[in-house]
Amino acid sequence: MSAGRSRLRPRDTVRVAFSGLRARPLRAVLSALGIAVGIAAMVAVVGISASSREQVNEQLRSLGTNLLTVAPSQSFVSTAQLPAESVDMVARLDDVESVSAVGIVPDAAVYRTDEIDPNQTGSIAVSAARTDLLDTVSATVASGRWLDDALSAFPAVVLGADAAELLGVSRTDGDVQVWLGGEWFTVAGVLDPVPLAPELDTSALIGWPVAESLLGFDGAPTTVYQRVDETAIDEVRTLLPATVDPAAPEEVAVSRPSDALAAQAATDETLTTLLLALGGVALLVGGIGVANTMVIAVLERRSEVGLRRALGATRAHIRRQFLGESVLLATLGGVGGALLGGAATAAFASGRDWPFALPVWVLAGAAGATIVVGALAGAYPAARAARMPPTAALSAV
Repeated sequence: MSAGRSRLRPRDTVRVAFSGLRARPLRAVLSALGIAVGIAAMVAVVGISASSREQVNEQLRSLGTNLLTVAPSQSFVSTAQLPAESVDMVARLDDVESVSAVGIVPDAAVYRTDEIDPNQTGSIAVSAARTDLLDTVSATVASGRWLDDALSAFPAVVLGADAAELLGVSRTDGDVQVWLGGEWFTVAGVLDPVPLAPELDTSALIGWPVAESLLGFDGAPTTVYQRVDETAIDEVRTLLPATVDPAAPEEVAVSRPSDALAAQAATDETLTTLLLALGGVALLVGGIGVANTMVIAVLERRSEVGLRRALGATRAHIRRQFLGESVLLATLGGVGGALLGGAATAAFASGRDWPFALPVWVLAGAAGATIVVGALAGAYPAARAARMPPTAALSAV
């Protein structure tokens, strides 16, 4: 058969390329490892970021995005309050589904015992809370019970998650008391962290009636929480300042707590872009390693190239052989890296109790990246092998 009619079918190219890699297994593994590290980094970064965003989305779906909060604007001092009739005025708006409030009790602090230095407050705010607060802010009780209509009239307190930790309170069996506002209050319950109202995590919450009768609370709220019809959020947000304080609407601040969680997800996306760039650098380094391996392979296998050319292989056959080895080497590294990155994502998500979310396009992108890197890394070595004259190659035997 003449050289002009010699053929190298695609499956033969794969078989020859695999034989070339199998002849030097340690070198192939080390070269593929560079590609695997880059692909694993990129898959893990995207996977962890996607899992984080999915966790935030699930949290928003469970907590709702229709919560609005009203508080004094930043021009007020920290103990400033809204008008006492704020809650009733907000409740009259047509699109408000539920409303509740808390009011900071001035000059009241909470301590584990009455022997602690009064200056060591631990940044725990004492607030009067309405009994419908939990439903409005989607909060849950970790242990004990919440303030109901009967309990609100007695010296009982429910601690936020961080407040309980700062005070060293771990049980709520009716025997635990704290020194609050110069009076002993029984710890009735402890809340789970409240994502939509994180200020409650560092609060000691007491009933509205007992705050007025025992601690001199004037009944004016400092924060009003309201659930609004999803379709009317923007409209209600515009109406709230004038509704809460018609005399000075500019001194009322309205916020949407779910925006903070959405902003957190956006921040994660920015960080993901940076980490992807670093993963791309690692992939580039791996590609350089593959190119170096293939150049050395060409030099070491000059006699093989010469023999194949003498037996009828064309330059195109030689080029395809070495290019196939490079692509196959990169593909093996890419598959290993994708599996490693997926495993890292699953382990990280499981450790954080996040849902596992690995977009399909990541795996497709990983496969495409390995083929491109392998082709670029093998282009020069393959061209160099193809240009090698048979006589010069055979002289190296």
